[in-house]
Amino acid sequence: MMDLHGIDLNLLVAFDALIAERNVTRAGLRIGRTQPAMSAALGRLRDLLQDELFVRGPKGLQPTPRALELAEPISRALRDIQHTLVFTQAFEPSAASMTFSLGLSGHAESVVLPPLLQILAARAPLIDLRIRDYATRDEATRMLDAGEVDVAVGLPPVDGGRILSARLFQERFVCILRRDHPAANRAPDLERFLSLPHILVSPENEGLDVADAALASKGLKRRVALTIQHMASAPALVAASDLVATVLASVVQRSGCAEQLNVSDFPLRLNPVPFVLNWHRRNDQHPAQRWFRTCLSGAFPHVWQRSEQVCADLRQQYY
Repeated sequence: MMDLHGIDLNLLVAFDALIAERNVTRAGLRIGRTQPAMSAALGRLRDLLQDELFVRGPKGLQPTPRALELAEPISRALRDIQHTLVFTQAFEPSAASMTFSLGLSGHAESVVLPPLLQILAARAPLIDLRIRDYATRDEATRMLDAGEVDVAVGLPPVDGGRILSARLFQERFVCILRRDHPAANRAPDLERFLSLPHILVSPENEGLDVADAALASKGLKRRVALTIQHMASAPALVAASDLVATVLASVVQRSGCAEQLNVSDFPLRLNPVPFVLNWHRRNDQHPAQRWFRTCLSGAFPHVWQRSEQVCADLRQQYY
């Protein structure tokens, strides 16, 4: 069997041009090489294949039987290589059959998947998704590094070099109490707020959240009676207790117990929490990956608008 390590693809391109033109000079013009370079390529081909391949005749170069045997297989191989390389630079979603891996935190999963599935059903019905859960930013970065997920949606990564990011949407915080709580249905009051037992939502087990940071900036603290990792659990816990929780507005809407809750603004200013799309630099230019990220970006503006509307609707209905 021939050792392929010694074969230069340019030799096969030169052979294909010589078969087509039967003239060294014209073959060189066909592929942008000089006459001496083509002559040198023909010499290397003869050594490699142990055959004259082309001999001079009255009408130019005449292929040997061995050259004629090789002509179609080499031409076909070059077309296949060209097709493969061109295909990698293009992506046709309507005909693509592949699986994308998506890293999502619990909250992002419930927000992202409904609009994303609608987009894929309309534009790429043969594309499948594989969802991977993660709890911390470090875990999301590890999965991106290992190639376990194509993209991860959540908070901005700690690493800003090899992990690239694009902001997708933001969500706002609200405070919730059970609707028949003595402190419910009153204007937000910082003193009353601090007097209540709180639920702390800490997905990364940091023992802090945005509410603590806002209070600390004023030299204040609250009593944390319960610490949980999953924000989705908070509305039901609040509805069945005297606890207060600070959660994202859309979590209340999807909880199934919004009518049992009183919703109000946090007594201090809280910045919205950003959700970003994270991907590894090695996937940045891949056509299919770029298309998938475009789908995600296209889904999220509607989520952001809906989140803002959710805040307004909740205040109007339950506050």
